[in-house]
This record gives sequence, C-alpha cells and structure tokens, in this order.
Amino acid sequence: MSRLPEWQSDGWGYRARIGLLTPHTDIVPEGEFHALSPKGVSVHAARVPLGWQRGPEPPPIGLDAVRAFAEPPDVDVAVELLARAPLNAIAYAFTSSAYLLGPKGDDALRRRLEQRSGGIPVVLPCQATALALKALGAKSLALINPPWFPAELSEKGATYFRDLGIQVPFSASATDLAPNPMSVGMENVYDWVREHVPDAAETVFIGGGGLRAIGAVKALEETLGRPVLTANQVAFWRALRLANVNDDIEGYGQIFACQPSA
Repeated sequence: MSRLPEWQSDGWGYRARIGLLTPHTDIVPEGEFHALSPKGVSVHAARVPLGWQRGPEPPPIGLDAVRAFAEPPDVDVAVELLARAPLNAIAYAFTSSAYLLGPKGDDALRRRLEQRSGGIPVVLPCQATALALKALGAKSLALINPPWFPAELSEKGATYFRDLGIQVPFSASATDLAPNPMSVGMENVYDWVREHVPDAAETVFIGGGGLRAIGAVKALEETLGRPVLTANQVAFWRALRLANVNDDIEGYGQIFACQPSA
C-alpha cells in the first residue's frame, strides 16, 4: 500500500483573505499583518504612491502628501484592483490621513473606497481604534505617533479622537527616536512608551502603520498594566472580525480577546 503524500502549508487563505493597502515604500504593515495572521488567513497587499521618498533620514511627513494619499485617483485604483481578488476585507494601513480628515471625512473616505471595492468592507485604523476602545470598555487613550509625524499632525490626531468623545490626556510624536522608519525597532518603541505614558490614560494607541510596534505590545501591556493598541494591530483585528475569524491571537494584545460591539 503506497504512503500518502505529506502536504506542507502553502499559505492558502482557506479561512479568510485580508487585503492590505500600504504606502509604496512601507514594508512594516505587510510584515506585521503576516506576523498576526493565524493559520488559514492570508494577506494580499497593494501599494499606493506616497508623495515623499525615504532617504537615509527622511523629513517629517508633509501634510500635503498625507492629504494627497487619501485622494483619488491612486488609492481608488489600488482598491479597485485589489478587490478583483476574492477578499473578505481590506485594511487601509495609513493612520495620518484620518488626522487631517477628521471623523466625518474619514468615514467618507471609507464609504468611497467601499464603492470602489464592490462592497468588500474597508477598515481604517482610527475607526478601528474607536471600536477597539468600545470593546475594551475604555474611554481614554494616550496617543503616541512616530518621530516622522510633525507636531501639527499629532495635535490633529488628538483632536480626531476628542471629536469622538474619547479623552486624550497625552499626545506626542516620539521625536527623540530615529527619524528613519528602518532604524526604529520594537525595543525603541517599548522604551519610549514606558518612559512617557502617564497613568491617567486607560489605554495606549501607537499610531503610524510604518512604526514597528506589535512586537512590543505584550511587554508594554505587562509593564503598564493596561491595553496597548497599534495602528496595524487594530486594523487587522477589525478585518479579522469582519471576515468572521474570531481567534484570540496570543501575545499581540488584549484586544484579540474582544469582539466589536458595533
């Protein structure tokens, strides 16, 4: 009797397939989404032009480039092409446009992209963060942004959440970290957050899809004694739940034990 072949994993998304929109030079969202993916969940990315190039030490991200990233036609075309694949949800891995658009503009962006996706749900990080806070029963957050976010952008981020009725007792860009995304590791994020976040915040939200942060979430939650959210983590959490995948992904935050309440 012949022996049956031993099959190896080929990465097939037999449980769910998550689409990902990421700036053209940013490799962090893909890496973090793959790290978070449980067995049977696959990630499929499309790149969207961002109007600044990363050199050895890129300047703070320009507000015009942030605004343009969310405008037609590039991101709309990327969504439409990505949606030709059989996906369950699409995550938009770009936090800062929400800060400029505000909650109403952010929701208008989501609705516009979902028209281009043919109804495949599109997840935006700040909207996912608001849902995560509700699921956690939290009403406040400390907002931490990457060092390449200028102060004006961080201030607009705090306003975004306050406009939703969320308290923001602390908001800052981690400007004393390296300005190059390739030079900031999870240990740098851990040290900065641990040293700066006040006790007044019930949760921590680390914005910016290009900031490597999910690897520090477990250590930060243990040290700070509160939930820690990141842009890529909450976007992936929301996309999973929309795809009816309810796994509790251990080691990447308390949020994965939660279900969205809305």
